Amino acid sequence: MKNEISRPETPVTEGQRSIRPNIKFWGISAAVAVALTTGGAMVFNSQAPVAAIEPMIPSVGVATPLQQNIAPRLGFLGQFSAVKKVELRAQVGGTLTGIHFKDGDIVHKGDLLFVIDPVPYEIKLAQATAQLASANARLDLAVRELDRAEKLRQKDAGSVQNVDQRAAEKRAAQASVDEAKALVRDARFDLDRCRITAPFTGRIGTHLVSVGNLIAGSRAAASPTTLLTTLVSLDPMYLDFDMSEADYLAFMRGRADQKSPIGGKVDISLADEDTYERQGTLDFVDNSLNRSSGTIHARAIVPNPDLLLTPGGFARVRMDYSSAAPALLVPDSSVLPDQFSHIVLTVGQDNKVAPKQVEVGDVRGGLRVIRAGLEPSDRVIIDSIPIAAPGSTVEPRAESIHFATDQG
Repeated sequence: MKNEISRPETPVTEGQRSIRPNIKFWGISAAVAVALTTGGAMVFNSQAPVAAIEPMIPSVGVATPLQQNIAPRLGFLGQFSAVKKVELRAQVGGTLTGIHFKDGDIVHKGDLLFVIDPVPYEIKLAQATAQLASANARLDLAVRELDRAEKLRQKDAGSVQNVDQRAAEKRAAQASVDEAKALVRDARFDLDRCRITAPFTGRIGTHLVSVGNLIAGSRAAASPTTLLTTLVSLDPMYLDFDMSEADYLAFMRGRADQKSPIGGKVDISLADEDTYERQGTLDFVDNSLNRSSGTIHARAIVPNPDLLLTPGGFARVRMDYSSAAPALLVPDSSVLPDQFSHIVLTVGQDNKVAPKQVEVGDVRGGLRVIRAGLEPSDRVIIDSIPIAAPGSTVEPRAESIHFATDQG
């Protein structure tokens, strides 16, 4: 039987009861921490081999450039203007008594537009007519007197002096008749100008003077005149645009084999259109460059049977300036900007991506014209978003390039 040493029981206070469990808890926690540390070391120090991940080779769509005969083309922004435009002003003065159109109407040549009070000019015409009648009467008398004097002289009953006097009177009477006729024409001219008519067919503007106002008129615009309204023609229309010096030189060189640089067709697209369905004819190129802008003015004439075009409107202009020649075309998305130039990504025989610097032209049939830097046998990456960097290896996927409509 073992000896046991009995210890006197010591009363435990409330504070001592709270300390003993805490010591036991921290001892267990330390043991767990050591176990976890040991196990973790065993895991992370494991020398098991890891399989290497091989990079995936991207697949890209490639196609050889489309070969097609393309005529070189220039494009400009133009503005429409009227072939005929007139400011209607009165040639005679007076009170405006009538307006015979609605603002903005299409009026035809000869249509009555304005009426100025004709009464003062009717009076003037009546006076000139009466003066002409009086001059004709004096001329008839002078003719009879001269005839009588010549008969008396033939019978030696009259003198040569008397015949000469009667002849002078006849000439004076004839001059009076001519003057009176001129006054009649002058009065009739003024009376006719009291009715202002349309000089050509076109669209009229708003009337700038109301009925009852006093109009100032002048035949030769030697004095201030009253502007009544404006009138512009609508069919055909002019389309004015400016060419830069470089475009002008390319245009003239391209048409060097033609008798005249003008006369070619131009395609036109309005501000709300995406296609070039309207056509016009180049009818004028100016004779000198503008010093300040470095451009030269050109003009096309455009039919306007539906009267849709209006002076001041804008339109895009394009024109072919030489005969068609073989050209290479690729999707526009395949041409990438590279600072001041453009590049196209191609795939070589070793399936590696190689960039090529190219010289681009305009867009034809939804494709970009390549002027230089690309060969017909090159395989061009035509994916919308290239997923391969230059020098990387790719898996080419053969595709084709199609020419869409050339109206866009």
